[in-house]
Amino acid sequence: MKRTPASRPTATWEVVVAALAKTWPDADAFGVGGNTESAPGVGGTADSGRALADLDRALAFLDSDLDAETVVRAGNAGGVLTALLGLALAALAPAPLRPMVAASGLAAGLGIALLRRRGPLAIAAARRTSALGSAPALVGRAVLRMRIEPTSERAAAFAARSGAGPLAASLGEHVRRADGTPESGLAAFGEAWTEWNPPLRRAALLVEAAADAPPGERGRTLDRATTAISEGTRDRMAEFADSVRGPTTALYAFGVLLPLALVAVLPAARVAGVPVSVPVLVAVYDVVLPGALVWAGAWLLVRRPAAFPPPDVPASHPDAPDPERRWLAVVGGLLAGAATAAAVAAIPVLPGWTRWPTAAAAAVGVPLAAWYRPVKEIRDHARAVEENLTDALYLVGRRVGEGRAVEAAVADAAAEVPGETGEVLADAAGVQRRLRVGVRDAFLGEHGALADVPNPQARSVAELLAVAGREGRPAGRPAVAMADHVDDLRGVEREARRELAQVTGTLRNTAAVFAPLVGGATVALADSTAAKSTISAGTTPAFGDPLPTAALGVAVGAYVLLLAAVLTALATGLERGLDRALVGYRVGLAVLSAAATYLAAFVAAGLVT
Repeated sequence: MKRTPASRPTATWEVVVAALAKTWPDADAFGVGGNTESAPGVGGTADSGRALADLDRALAFLDSDLDAETVVRAGNAGGVLTALLGLALAALAPAPLRPMVAASGLAAGLGIALLRRRGPLAIAAARRTSALGSAPALVGRAVLRMRIEPTSERAAAFAARSGAGPLAASLGEHVRRADGTPESGLAAFGEAWTEWNPPLRRAALLVEAAADAPPGERGRTLDRATTAISEGTRDRMAEFADSVRGPTTALYAFGVLLPLALVAVLPAARVAGVPVSVPVLVAVYDVVLPGALVWAGAWLLVRRPAAFPPPDVPASHPDAPDPERRWLAVVGGLLAGAATAAAVAAIPVLPGWTRWPTAAAAAVGVPLAAWYRPVKEIRDHARAVEENLTDALYLVGRRVGEGRAVEAAVADAAAEVPGETGEVLADAAGVQRRLRVGVRDAFLGEHGALADVPNPQARSVAELLAVAGREGRPAGRPAVAMADHVDDLRGVEREARRELAQVTGTLRNTAAVFAPLVGGATVALADSTAAKSTISAGTTPAFGDPLPTAALGVAVGAYVLLLAAVLTALATGLERGLDRALVGYRVGLAVLSAAATYLAAFVAAGLVT
């Protein structure tokens, strides 16, 4: 559903896109756009109409106020302006560089024009992937409410209200549309998402059917709903893990191993007469190869069927970094880069060129790791709270089923549940006792035990306990059943990550250690090879000058750092989805590790060659 313009501030990128769109007359250029109702060959085609419809749907899912034709016109205008700028720079560049600069400008312009449609589609696909990770939990909340009261309308409303994210918002929208009709909104919700997750539609239909099932069959129908979404998620992730191994192996071989192996022969190739220049080296290793890796990584990520969403840390969290103080991270990064360059320059065994890749790594890695570390610590605490959540839910549900009040059951369970989960229960019991509030406010209120714990699973359990507080003893058995479902969900998440562990582990290790190790060693070997390829002191090589080690070292160093960033982001996205905070933190550490390993490998290999 597209928001109205008054519902949120207009983003900066939307302002830029709208301004660029005004410079382009229509959306016909580059084969997309035009009047989709006209006959083929007169101004539009069925394919272009479908493309615009898909783009409109992606923009609506992203809550953008822009329409598809505006984005297309902006992409066309941006592509043409970029190509013209590249040609202008080529005219001003030195003669040997003019062809490369012109080709780069034209390629960049074409890329921007193509991204006008693919970009929003890819971003929307990534967000849908993250949203669908909460599908099992959403179905579980609806099932739980149905076990307490077999009314599909209330079950759907509870599942939407007690959740967060695009999936819960979508269900809430369908519930509002069904208000005043015989429908609950569950069937329409499942139908809307069936293109991206067919098991979700089946589970939603089963939950709705359980409302009309006889009491003896209702429990089995609800069990089938939870099994449908859990097994569906498990099977889809297993299929994705099997299908992704081949492409990632090819990406690893042709994007990492082969380019690193060719580094050692570049100086010898130059001496043998092969025309390998520094601009060509930079273009291939620092532009073409990283660009190809980004494209291949995006192709893999948009095909991920689901990603279990991480705890969402709002900017209002007391321990979260202040977004208005990002400039401090930028300044800190620049200072770290300058300090690192000075420190490296003062080390006698390191040549002067080594300060450039290390300074770049510090300027990028230090602020990323420092800025996102508080968010990581908040999430670590949130996951620690979730660690023993099933035990807590089981113990409380069993006592409620025996007739004890929820308030007393929470206080009793606090002494039996270990870790930070038990501490949260104890905090909630203390809030109840001191403030005389209900179960929901004790957990989720302004001073509640979970007020600053952004864990959707824990908050859903708190909502469940609030329902149990209202319903009393009849909610005991459903709470125990919900504990089993929560435990099953955690098993699905563990299995999904285990299926991808081999692939993601290889990518992470390559990014942080293996690639910089091989890169540093091959640059040192190339330096030795170039020195030995001269005929003798005071003479020139047989065919040409060897490639300068400084240029080679900087180019390969930049390639190693880009590999660290791209492969780490890809591994994190495959494992947990494109979570900005986790990707930023891991990329920062990987870049720093890659720079240190690169220098150490260069020095160590230089001592033995």
